[in-house]
Amino acid sequence: MPPTLASLVQHSALKLTVRAGADRLGTPVRWAHASELTDPVPYMEGGELLLVTATNLDADNPEAMGRYVRRLAAAGVAGLGFAVGVNYDDVPQPLIGAAEEAGLPLLEVPRRTPFLAIAKAVSSEIAADQYRAVTAGFEAQRELTRAALAGDGPADLLARLAAQVDGWAALYDASGAVVAAAPDWAARRAARLTPDVERLRERPAPASVVVGDTDDRVELQSLGTGRRVRGALAVGTGAALGTAERYAVHSAVALLTLTTARSRSLQGAEQRLGAAVLRMLLASQPDHARAVAGDLYGGLLDAPFRLLIAEAPESSSTAQLAEAMETAAARSGETLLMVPEGERLVVLAADGGAAVAACAAYAEAQEDRPPRDPAAEDTEVVVGLSAPAGPIAVSAAYKQAEQALSVARRRGRALVEHEELAAGSVLPLLADDAVRAFADGMLRALYEHDAKGRGDLVASLRAWLSHHGQWDAAAADLGVHRHTLRYRMRRVEEILGRSLDDPDARMELWLALKVTHPPTAP
Repeated sequence: MPPTLASLVQHSALKLTVRAGADRLGTPVRWAHASELTDPVPYMEGGELLLVTATNLDADNPEAMGRYVRRLAAAGVAGLGFAVGVNYDDVPQPLIGAAEEAGLPLLEVPRRTPFLAIAKAVSSEIAADQYRAVTAGFEAQRELTRAALAGDGPADLLARLAAQVDGWAALYDASGAVVAAAPDWAARRAARLTPDVERLRERPAPASVVVGDTDDRVELQSLGTGRRVRGALAVGTGAALGTAERYAVHSAVALLTLTTARSRSLQGAEQRLGAAVLRMLLASQPDHARAVAGDLYGGLLDAPFRLLIAEAPESSSTAQLAEAMETAAARSGETLLMVPEGERLVVLAADGGAAVAACAAYAEAQEDRPPRDPAAEDTEVVVGLSAPAGPIAVSAAYKQAEQALSVARRRGRALVEHEELAAGSVLPLLADDAVRAFADGMLRALYEHDAKGRGDLVASLRAWLSHHGQWDAAAADLGVHRHTLRYRMRRVEEILGRSLDDPDARMELWLALKVTHPPTAP
């Protein structure tokens, strides 16, 4: 700890005597400074032991000493050292009384003790304290490094860091979720800081912020070497960190950042291996793929999985989805095969697992979020999800995901599952502008004919097609004679230039009737 007035009084070579403020000798001393100015306060920073001989002071004047001492106390001076045997044989009583009243420690300095000796003693103790702090800091670095190299994860490192700072520590992932905490009770405390971690994540790394409440003081430090934050470290203590504790925290930040960077490099290698496995699966070589996958991806191939394709104009958008899925998979212990392909992201994830659920939640949040402006929609992620599949059906699953992705893009949806297409009607697949324009063009002449009051050809065509060309049933549905209906169908053929005996024509007309609407009157 830094020197105090008490340690200077106990210094046998200085022979200092306490004349006032004996109950405040625990005050730390930042420096010793000699000044004979009648008002040295403008040149003080606080925490100094001020040494005087009273050359320019009216030390016998109670009123003058009262003003002088009050100024020093208000400026945060640690104490006042008065040299006797120079201008005064004894410490003047008005000065002692003023010091007692202001609560400012007053030390008597004997003539044989030069001010330089006091300054050297303060400097020596400060240097010794700094050396002890640096030594403790280096020892903390070695201990934390050993914990990081042990490869047992961040828990041991956090436990040692918490012991070093006499507090608690917690590690957050890139999403702001608590990954580990020490001691165990700190996990709940750390979880309350997630909003602060999310705000810290918006700033380029490295960044830090101090937060806290009535319980403790918490420093949040971002982890990462680039603009993108990879995580955060929280350190909670009862007071501000000292030098040794600061060394320990900086070491932990460096080690966790290095570990994170190493994990990203390892993840890159795993990603390349995953790409090779995916290529083999798409080439209908499941046995070779399983051999290459080994223990890393083998478990994923032993159970049903989903293949999803995500696409966005900006790779950063798919990166956010990837991060959400990675975080969910890591928390649940799932294996995830993820392969970026430019603006696309191809993923194999366990069917019914946390990663697929995270993808669905991400898409739902994206659909619920109002666009910031018309151009903002161009950066949204669109996802196509296959039906559950196994290693021998990856090629088919890839096609399913692409089909679902195409439908999602046309419908303006964030995510479409292939099962929706297989179980539902084909009509929603036709609900885009191009199909509507085709249908409007095909039926416009009939609508225009009916609008002029020349008959009800559109309703007659719909009834005839819905009854599969049965004249009597269709005529009864319309409330007309079957000969009238036959006449109307001939007029439909004449106007459209299409034969209703052609099954393709009947199919196209039926679909057109399903997706089009009568033109509005001008």
